[in-house]
Amino acid sequence: MVEKNSDSIESITICILEPNKATVLDRVVPDVFDFEIDAKYRAEFLADSRHHLAVALAGDWVVGMASALHYVHPDKPNELWINEVGVAPAYQRRGIGKQLLRKLFDLARELDCREAWVLTEKENSAARGLYAAVGGSEESVVYVTFDLESD
Repeated sequence: MVEKNSDSIESITICILEPNKATVLDRVVPDVFDFEIDAKYRAEFLADSRHHLAVALAGDWVVGMASALHYVHPDKPNELWINEVGVAPAYQRRGIGKQLLRKLFDLARELDCREAWVLTEKENSAARGLYAAVGGSEESVVYVTFDLESD
């Protein structure tokens, strides 16, 4: 695979990936996702109307992504949870992460979401800088996990 590197942000296309465009994920530049795309998980993710994936394309190659889930509660307005943002190293610090998040925010507004939120580690200064750059404000939270594979 050729490592893609663009000198111009204008050559990047940002879009929400629709289920009928799943094959776009056959051409992903390394380090956009944490792991290789799994066909089963890809199909399940894209078949669920509450899951959303914004992708940054340089030609036919995915160079960035942001995944999210919109959800509803019986007692409050819709919210958008941003799961993660990933941009290939050669494309970082060019505003692609901001564009991906803004695309998800636009979609969230269409879905009548009143708030979007994301979690990150305190030491992840790059992510914290990105989130601040698109208007995010930090809150103090306690992050609790549960290992569902152990007894």
